[in-house]
Amino acid sequence: MFIDTHCHLTDNYDDGIDAVIERAKKQGIGAMICATADPHDILPALNIAETHENIFVTTGIHPDYINENPNDYLTDEILNNPYVIGIGEIGLDYHYNPQTRKQQIELFEKQLNIAYEHDLPVAIHTREAEEDTATILTDKYHGVMHCFTSSWDLAKIMLDRGFYFSASGILTFKNSESIRETFSKIPTDRIVIETDAPYCAPVPYRGKTCEPAMSIETAKVLAQIKNLQIEDLETILFENTTRLYTKCHVKL
Repeated sequence: MFIDTHCHLTDNYDDGIDAVIERAKKQGIGAMICATADPHDILPALNIAETHENIFVTTGIHPDYINENPNDYLTDEILNNPYVIGIGEIGLDYHYNPQTRKQQIELFEKQLNIAYEHDLPVAIHTREAEEDTATILTDKYHGVMHCFTSSWDLAKIMLDRGFYFSASGILTFKNSESIRETFSKIPTDRIVIETDAPYCAPVPYRGKTCEPAMSIETAKVLAQIKNLQIEDLETILFENTTRLYTKCHVKL
């Protein structure tokens, strides 16, 4: 069984979430972790998890939502829910709004502290913010660098701090040679896969709405990079994911 460790199932899919989940399972994607970016998606995400087998949730506030107070959403009641297995996606993104750096850092640090207090792993978004990300994410925290496309320099730092790295469909893109090179260096026991659906559809689905079923294409490319049989990689990724997210109790 493969696990899509980061997908946004609360988005609108043409034929509904039930069809999306069924297609994923037909491709061997037997479990999915629904990440939240907009805090208003947290309750809908939990509803999906509570009504579908092997769906789990990470609850977090993306840096686009700097005006939101995480204490209003990441409550003890939410974080103690058995389907909530981590906090994410959280982090820093200076691509479009570098002027909000101070507010982003404040939001990021608040959520990291909540994660630390609840001993939950974090799913980290970082874009054009490597220096601040490396400074803030000390080995006090644990988690995964979601949809990792940053430099090998950042990867080395975060490896030393015990973090995992998630490969997305971007790994399959023709112009992603540097990302494939980075993942060739990352130890296999620190890698998981994701789709980031509905974004970043892998080859051969570029331009289409991404779905968890498509994460098998990322797995195929990763298997080539690591010189592994796809069945062996499947076992490794499952073990990595359940070690990263210890509350992810998948029904086999």
